[in-house]
Amino acid sequence: MERAALAAEAYVYGYPLVRDLSMVEDFMHTGFGPLPPAPFNHFAHAGRAAPPGAPLMSVDDDTVRSLAHLDLSGGPVLLHVPGAEGEDGADGAGGADCVLQFVDAWTNNFAYVGRRATGTRAGEWLVAPPGWAGDVPDGVLGVIDAPTSVVSVIGRDASGAVDDSDDSEEPERGRALRAQLGVTYVEPGTHRTGLPAPDPDVPEPLRFFEQLRVWMADFPPSAPDQAYQDRFQPLGLLEEGPSPYTRADPALVRALTEGLARGRAWVEEEAGRAAAGRGGWVMDPHLFDYNLDHYGVGTIDSPEWRIADREASYRTRAVAARCSLWGVHGYEAVYAHTFRDAGGERLNGAGSYVLRFDGRPPVEASWSLAVYDATGQRLVGTPGTRRRPVGDRTPGLVHGEDGSLTVHLRRERPEDPVAAANWLPVPDGDFRLVLRLCAPGPEILDGTYEIPAVERIR
Repeated sequence: MERAALAAEAYVYGYPLVRDLSMVEDFMHTGFGPLPPAPFNHFAHAGRAAPPGAPLMSVDDDTVRSLAHLDLSGGPVLLHVPGAEGEDGADGAGGADCVLQFVDAWTNNFAYVGRRATGTRAGEWLVAPPGWAGDVPDGVLGVIDAPTSVVSVIGRDASGAVDDSDDSEEPERGRALRAQLGVTYVEPGTHRTGLPAPDPDVPEPLRFFEQLRVWMADFPPSAPDQAYQDRFQPLGLLEEGPSPYTRADPALVRALTEGLARGRAWVEEEAGRAAAGRGGWVMDPHLFDYNLDHYGVGTIDSPEWRIADREASYRTRAVAARCSLWGVHGYEAVYAHTFRDAGGERLNGAGSYVLRFDGRPPVEASWSLAVYDATGQRLVGTPGTRRRPVGDRTPGLVHGEDGSLTVHLRRERPEDPVAAANWLPVPDGDFRLVLRLCAPGPEILDGTYEIPAVERIR
């Protein structure tokens, strides 16, 4: 295989690792959206849901209320999960609607803690680094074995995403719960304060491959993945010590530069295809099935949740990292989206639309409908309203006598009081609808549930 083609493969394979750790590094310095920056092994908490216009990593980030990046290089840590009322023995994971998602450096979802996954008991979980064989402290709820020594713990709370005004702070109960969500060390040890640094003398066009080289060495994947990445030896990606890219051979530079362009173009094209669909509602409950080797607490280890072909899993993983970084498995939540109305036309604020649900979507937890800008990276809202998403936790919605719910999508508040009660504001230009389905039922996962089309009425 020519080296440029091999470099393109390496880009697709390594993109999730580089994107994940770049986001981890950026977050520790600048935070993200409503979440302030925080060092390793400390939680950052959002005082309220993501405000309209806040930049988001993916379409589910408006439910992210807590985020911690754990460094386990100095040993395991204890993660304290409070009860629903903040007391031991009460509902855990910060309440009935919160899930803690554990993501390794390669973006594998390897554990979940929350109502669906582990029940609602409060207490402490031991999060252990790869290869750890120490004594488990008494009284812990269980052990979460991390595949890499850096792990992201993402706390999502669907209950707070549908009832926040633009200026309100989080309710006192929510603040108290999150204040008790914490990390403590089990053993004395030295933990990182930052990530391994790529060589600063590497030219910018080769920086991606230098990041990949350094971070692959520090955060090795599973044994089967390591066997696969041996193919990248001719690119210098397996070189130890000083960077091979500071004075690389011109032929290698050309191959890496061309391969990066090819790989990046492929990821962008496939991510755009996944985001845009071909009209109507699009959802993929299996976008995050690329984890083939690490099934920890709260995960489902079965063929239906695993991509059979390993090389195909690398491609899916790259697309997921680009369009929905840190998204969850379909059995935890599914996100359906559409850009188009029933007639196939782009959704645009120049029109007025209705979306009629015959009844509650088949979910075991909550559901909500949100409006994003056309890129899908910014939540839309109108200052002074309490309707950024709407859903089963939104107070004041008016249902029909038959249990149906008609959501009105338009720029201005409707004059009709029933329509106004069910109003979801949209922006001036093109927009995107996202339907969040938490703990989806089998009808959603097997595709038999049909999401109603968006009807244009003006």
